[in-house]
Amino acid sequence: MQSADLTLRPPRHRVSRAAIWFWGVRAALGWTVLLAAQVVWLLFSDDRGPHVTGLAVTAVLAVAHVTVMPWWRYKVHRWETTADAVYTQSGWLRQEWRIAPISRIQTVDSERGPLEQLFRLANVTVTTASAAGPLRVHGLDRDTARRLVDELTASTQATTGDAT
Repeated sequence: MQSADLTLRPPRHRVSRAAIWFWGVRAALGWTVLLAAQVVWLLFSDDRGPHVTGLAVTAVLAVAHVTVMPWWRYKVHRWETTADAVYTQSGWLRQEWRIAPISRIQTVDSERGPLEQLFRLANVTVTTASAAGPLRVHGLDRDTARRLVDELTASTQATTGDAT
């Protein structure tokens, strides 16, 4: 199949369900820092009215973000590999669909941060010759990520072409 025959379509595979909890916890940690700063500001303020209102608005936004965003991202984030291409779909407010022919792959990497290790998750980054940047698959379970990296590495080595 030529790369011109590849069509942009929704990928078949979802990320790990553990990614829902990971995204929620990561978001909650960020909101906790902001809420703590607002509480400290409130404690040292003479006029508490506006600060209480700000704190209440922040708390409502935090709860909405922490509860909605992880599920929304889980429904959107997808990936797939075929003998010819890697397909990704990601985002939650701004969504992106990408496709990269196997012959264009230059490197395949996997990374896990401390919080991802806690949730047994990993990310796979596929670097291509594209000016759009690498394709990223976030929220895979470790074993799936390991198999994906091995599969893409083998496919890339077996594919003729100059990856440019």
